Formats: sequence, C-alpha cells, structure tokens
Amino acid sequence: MSDGGTRVLVTGATGFLGSALCPALRRLGAEVVALGSRDADLTDPTSLTRVGSGRFDRIYHLAAWTQAGDFCLRHPGEQWLINQQINTTVLRYWAERQPKAKLVSIGTSCAYAEGSAHREEEYLQGVPTESLYTYAMTKRMLQVGQESIRRQFGLEYLTVVPSTLYGPGYIVGAKQLHFIFDLAVKMLRSKDLGEPVVLWGDGTQRRELVHVADFVATLLDLEPQTRNEIVNIGAGSDFSLRECAEILADLVGIPSADIQWDLSRYVGAKVKRLDTAKIDALLPDRPRRNLRTGLSELVAWLRATGGHLGRRTAA
Repeated sequence: MSDGGTRVLVTGATGFLGSALCPALRRLGAEVVALGSRDADLTDPTSLTRVGSGRFDRIYHLAAWTQAGDFCLRHPGEQWLINQQINTTVLRYWAERQPKAKLVSIGTSCAYAEGSAHREEEYLQGVPTESLYTYAMTKRMLQVGQESIRRQFGLEYLTVVPSTLYGPGYIVGAKQLHFIFDLAVKMLRSKDLGEPVVLWGDGTQRRELVHVADFVATLLDLEPQTRNEIVNIGAGSDFSLRECAEILADLVGIPSADIQWDLSRYVGAKVKRLDTAKIDALLPDRPRRNLRTGLSELVAWLRATGGHLGRRTAA
C-alpha cells in the first residue's frame, strides 16, 4: 500500500495508537496533520476549523476521553458530556468541511453486550456491561452519527473495533494503566524494587491482545478494501489474566507463586473476545504476533526506557 500524495488528519495522535499510526502513515508517503489534546481542544466546536486549509483524503478519529481501570465508574457523567462533544466536533467537521474524506474511527469492544458473540452486526444491540455503559454508549452514538451522515450526505466511513492493544510505546505515567501494562510494570517493579505483585480480581477474566504494530498494519491494509462498515480487529484467541501474568512473571524472572490476587477490586467484563470472521475473510494473512513474543518486546522496552519506574517515555 502506498499513500504518496495523500493528506491525512489524525485526532488523538499523541496517544498510544496515534503514536504508532502516524509514523506508519508517513512511511507510506502520506502528509499527516497530527493533533493531540494540546493542538486542538475537540470539545470546542470550532477547533478543527483552525487546523489549516486544504482537503484531507482521510480522517483518522482516535481521540476519546477515557482511561483504564475503574475510571468509567468514577466519571460517567463527564465521559458522556466530553466524548459526545469530541465526537460531534469531528462529525460536523467531516460533514461540513471535509465531505470528500473517508472517516476512519475507533470503536470499542465494550459496546458489545456482555454474553453476545461480539459480531459486527451486534455492535448496536443489547445492553453493554454496566460498569462501562456510558463510554460504550458514546461509541455507539459515534457509529449512529457516522451512519446517519452517510445516509443523508453520501459520505464514506470505516469503524474498526480493536481488541486490547499492547506493545512498546505506551506512555507510563500518572494515568491508570491498561491491564497488560499494569501487569508488566508490577512484575518489573517486583524484580527491581522488591515490591509485592497485587493484581485485581481472581485471574479468570479473559482478554485477547493485539500488538499495536500488527493492528496498525492491519488497519492500513483494511481501509482501502472497505467502506461504510464495522470491522473487528481481534487476535482470534484469548487468555486469562492469570495466564498473562504467568508469562510475564517468567519473562521478568520472578516466581508466579508470589503473585497476589485482590478479589475485592474492579475487574470489568469477565470475557472480551471479538468475532474475527469478517477480518479473517478480508485479510487472512494479516500479521499476528505470538503473545509471548509480543510481551517479551514490551518487557524489553520498559526496561530500556525505565517505564516501569514511572518515567514518562516516548515511543
């Protein structure tokens, strides 16, 4: 795939996914206008009108106001207000200022109802997990907005729903960490600083993990093939948190028997595994790292950057 001569706008460009996507787009020859929260306050309806003149061929909408852990439980009202403002700003800019651009947005696996098969046609069906309900519904509303604009104005979009993304380049700082990074950091701090490893739940929660570089490569190959669709980008297999913890303990070099499980803490959905039949048919040979290989890369990156010691690091 070549993007030579293509102009691309990316929101959420300084986040974990954006930090991997923007360089990949530039390597393909695209001119990338990369916007982080310091570049544009997307709660301001006029913010995108000031990013410069000219036409964009694609808009990658990655920006969202959320964090991992129990953040959704503590900020439901703010999540609704802020994410609705962000998404409306982007949708209005797309419809009114960039109708020739294809909008590529990031959905969320938590939009699927707990217990569903997590197939794309179920994205707007049923009731999402209660603890993640507000964030899930803002993503559903983003999808409804995209489809409504397509119907009235004939614009094109693609929604991709990722599994949990992991890999080098995650910014480890004051924010709550997504579970796999939290596990890796705690293991390394146990090894280097002697801290106890206390993990949330009983370890039976199941998740699937997609390496961020694999996700970006898949997304860039998928985008030209699809229009006005939702596509899951999942790993096709899942692991319990206990299995992930045991792999990380072995990679770091600490006994897995030393891991403590706090049954009183928030665990989110018990199972999150996406149906991958559509992406398997579209891209049967897409890149899929072995989990141990990917986690080994993450551990090596954290060690090299000191990310497990709380330093803010760059990709």
